[in-house]
Amino acid sequence: MSDKKVRVRFAPSPTGPLHIGGVRTALYNYLFAKQHNGKLILRIEDTDSQRFVPGAEEYIVESFKWLGISFDEGVATGGAYGPYRQSERKSIYKEYVDYLLDNEKAYIAFDTPDELNAKRESIANFQYDASTRGIMRNSLTLAKEECDALLAASVPYVVRIKIEPDREVVVNDMLRGEVKVNSSVLDDKVLYKSADSLPTYHLANIVDDHLMEVSHVIRGEEWLPSAPLHVLLYQYLGWADTMPAFAHLPLLLKPEGNGKLSKRDGDRLGFPVFPLRWTDPKSGETSTGYRESGYFPDALLNFLSLQGWNPGGNREMLLMDELIELFSFDHCSKSGAKFDYEKGKWFNGQYLQKKENKEIAALFVPIVKENGFAVASDYIEKVVALVKERVSFVSELWDQASFFFAAPGSYDEKAVKKRWKPESAGQLTALADFLDALPGFSSEATEEAVKSWIEQKEYSLGGVMNVFRLALVGELKGPHIFDITALLGKEETIGRIRKAVDVLKDC
Repeated sequence: MSDKKVRVRFAPSPTGPLHIGGVRTALYNYLFAKQHNGKLILRIEDTDSQRFVPGAEEYIVESFKWLGISFDEGVATGGAYGPYRQSERKSIYKEYVDYLLDNEKAYIAFDTPDELNAKRESIANFQYDASTRGIMRNSLTLAKEECDALLAASVPYVVRIKIEPDREVVVNDMLRGEVKVNSSVLDDKVLYKSADSLPTYHLANIVDDHLMEVSHVIRGEEWLPSAPLHVLLYQYLGWADTMPAFAHLPLLLKPEGNGKLSKRDGDRLGFPVFPLRWTDPKSGETSTGYRESGYFPDALLNFLSLQGWNPGGNREMLLMDELIELFSFDHCSKSGAKFDYEKGKWFNGQYLQKKENKEIAALFVPIVKENGFAVASDYIEKVVALVKERVSFVSELWDQASFFFAAPGSYDEKAVKKRWKPESAGQLTALADFLDALPGFSSEATEEAVKSWIEQKEYSLGGVMNVFRLALVGELKGPHIFDITALLGKEETIGRIRKAVDVLKDC
């Protein structure tokens, strides 16, 4: 790496909610910047006025705040290279549009949408390039007087880059190395539109990257045609010597089948593709987010970091400082990465288990209250300690722990049919009497006493313990049974046994 100060940017368009693939791109930029003591910029690329969606920019900012990805400069932070919203930089771009026109690196085109569609229908695989621009309405085919008259009449136009055919364009990419592309595969992309006096993405991001002194462009998008086109623009504008290093990340792919990961995949398979809940301002349709689905931001970032990159070896659980230290493009995949949403759930479960019981209990309290129970927080903390290893999300705790708050109202029919025997009622009644006479009720002491009692009575250990659990829980699930009894207490435990006997004695 050169001695040039590392400055990277994440530049989303406010055309809707932030996609999880965009989050991963921002994360890789963040890791790279932090690793090299550099700066991370948040720039909003809102030059496509037709696709602008109200609230999208605010959504993007809030998403990164929740994720814990902080920016050194940008729309919500400020900085010396602003403004950081492209719609506020109109006057800057026009200067470079004029430069390209004056130096015959671009030209003005007056083709209407209908005319372009007609050409697409009449010419197979139509592309606006050196082979077709001679039959189109542009400043290369029209007389200067006609061109000037059209401009004077405010006829809408676009400015297109002029790509010379059959030239070798060399792109140096940090993932792919040196890649050579023949310019004939590229079309004369639109750089500027008179309709809104705004540049397109291709020109605006090149100008902004140059003026903001971006050193590395790390983006998740199709490699063709953007990479060679942007190299040409740097050359055309005379900035070849300050061209940033490029890294085109592998796309996130569908978990099943082919193609890019989409919202439809998430809807079909039941996982979010956006960091936060999003409500479409036009349709009113709401899509869930990772935050609302109960994911921890640190777990989500750990999971995302490994979707297309690996640190080497078998390590998966990595703290942010470790990710920053280990991140390298040498270990990034060049091909797309299938989105393993089930692995994302696993990561969340791992992080949940590593968090302090007090933190998880605080998140569980509202769920307990929603189910009608007002219980001391220290009791909830003890419940969490017993069951958190059985879940991936806080929302799943109630299913695993509800019996700690209320005695079973019914008993699992399959379990009763399989485990309840003619002798079960008598054995549980005797067990209740035995427990009532115990001087203490700790998990260890009760376990030792009950197992010794079962052995002396020559009862089946499994036979007694299964119906004992059924009486306490209502199902054959839950943590260590004597941890359950210790937390429920003697009175509640005995009460549940006697209730089960009364309900099930005739089964």
